[in-house]
Amino acid sequence: MSDKGFDAVRTAVIANKVDGIVREMTNTLLRSARSAVINSARDFSCAIVTADDELLAAAEGLPVHIVGAQLQAEAMRAAHPELREGDAFLDNNPYIGNSHSADHTILVPVFVEGEHLFTAVTKAHQADVGNSIPTTYHAAAKDVYEEGALIFPTVKVQSDYKDIDDVIRMCQARIRVPSQWYGDYLAEIGAARIAERRLKELVAKYGVAEIKQFMRDWLDYSEKMMSRAIEDLPAATLHNTGRHDAFQPYLPDGLEIGVKIQIKPEEGLIHVDLTENAPNVDCGLNMTEATTRAAVFGGIFNAIPARVPKNSGAFRRVLIDMNDGSAVGKPRFPHSCSLATTNITDRLINCVGAAFAQLGEPYGVAEGAVGVGVGYAVLSGQDRRTGEPFVNQLCVTANGGPGSAHADGWVTYGVPCVSGLMYRDSVEIDEIKMPIRYQHLRLVPDTGGAGKHRGGPSFELAYTPKADPITVIYPCDGQVNPSKGVAGGGEGRTAEAWLEAADGTRTRLPNTATVVLRPGETIHGFDASGGGYGSPLERDPRLVLEDVLEGWESAEHATLTYGVEFTTTEDGLTVDAEATAERRASLATG
Repeated sequence: MSDKGFDAVRTAVIANKVDGIVREMTNTLLRSARSAVINSARDFSCAIVTADDELLAAAEGLPVHIVGAQLQAEAMRAAHPELREGDAFLDNNPYIGNSHSADHTILVPVFVEGEHLFTAVTKAHQADVGNSIPTTYHAAAKDVYEEGALIFPTVKVQSDYKDIDDVIRMCQARIRVPSQWYGDYLAEIGAARIAERRLKELVAKYGVAEIKQFMRDWLDYSEKMMSRAIEDLPAATLHNTGRHDAFQPYLPDGLEIGVKIQIKPEEGLIHVDLTENAPNVDCGLNMTEATTRAAVFGGIFNAIPARVPKNSGAFRRVLIDMNDGSAVGKPRFPHSCSLATTNITDRLINCVGAAFAQLGEPYGVAEGAVGVGVGYAVLSGQDRRTGEPFVNQLCVTANGGPGSAHADGWVTYGVPCVSGLMYRDSVEIDEIKMPIRYQHLRLVPDTGGAGKHRGGPSFELAYTPKADPITVIYPCDGQVNPSKGVAGGGEGRTAEAWLEAADGTRTRLPNTATVVLRPGETIHGFDASGGGYGSPLERDPRLVLEDVLEGWESAEHATLTYGVEFTTTEDGLTVDAEATAERRASLATG
């Protein structure tokens, strides 16, 4: 871009105002939705897209949600070339631009003086979308028909600001919790209409010409910042692989993921090649174009030490090659993409981010914990308190984040596709919305991947029905292949799950399971943890001491893993510097 005529102050002010609109959308949806997965865990995102389908602003939206928003806006315009003020559209089509069928997206074209200037986008993960089983994660679905979800390819749901009742009734007739879904739908529509109102006010203040100039300048500025960030990287070609756990009988050997990354600082470009990956698989683990792009961008932004706006301007500097009909790329209808936002996507984010660690400090990150396990399960059954069926997803777990060149892994990381941007459930809200009782939730010492900067620790939880049986469905990963450390860092712990009978006996559960949990029985989950960055012997002994004092590490494990010796004085536990130096020298040599 040319700097001629670029008004930095005006651009910064308006950019912050637009971000403020997205945050108001977010607050509206958070406060008014009905599903616990939305109003407690915040598994949703809001964004603003330009009329020519470039992502303009997403504030703190989840990367796996917002990177495809511009693809959905493009699909909306292709399907409805005569857009009108007062229109709204519902889209959850994974074969065009959506993340997966569970993410219901509302798109509202925003008009000013009769001209389409923006598209307001809200996307929320629903508790139920009519799948053939009561979960929005159907790992075993061989195709979209077995998956069972209602697919809406940018279908008009409002005209002249009024609901199109046929579509609403279709959803209410098929979805297991119709009133809950309708409350979430109204919340999404409300958030998008808030954006419409605020964007009109913004244009009224600055004028159409000024706002159009801002949009060009903001996206061009973002592209320039991304180009400069890449120019600061060393030229390199990076290769990395990852592997999803086996899933019997669909993926008996698991699924290998490969990525080739060419960093071209002289061109200000990163070229990512995913074309060597496997074709679509006959289960619900296939990625979509949107989640493939989101995984690549998420991995890159995690790995490079630069502050760059996350919008279509920055995306211009990353070229991605992917195949049609690939499990890591664009899906071919009717292959199921039920888990497109999580399992393989999480492995790809890790694969891309960890690849940059091959450049050495300060680049790259270790692998973050994977696995939508027991703490992310979808629960369903009959609630005797209301006499009504319930379906809701838990988001109560933690999963350890990756160590980086700058910091330890985030404790409440979630999974790589979330990277700490979702909330953890309120225990009280979960127990109000669902007839369950939590037995315990706790972090587990000595579990984070060791390193100069360690990974976030594992998390353990357990819950039981209050009175009646409940069905627990989860599609985990990470019980076999742990999160890898980088640059000499240690790998994280793997995930586990057990079913505890009323007499206390335990049965180990597989990665992916459907369990009918009866009164007196308890389901236990043990999260994976994050990998470490750098050699554990390079960790500052003062940080190791702090870890011991705070309970993140036991003294024995700290000595064994980090080579730090302790002594007790009148002031309490302290580091024995001389003994530590001797032990570390011994560990380093053999």
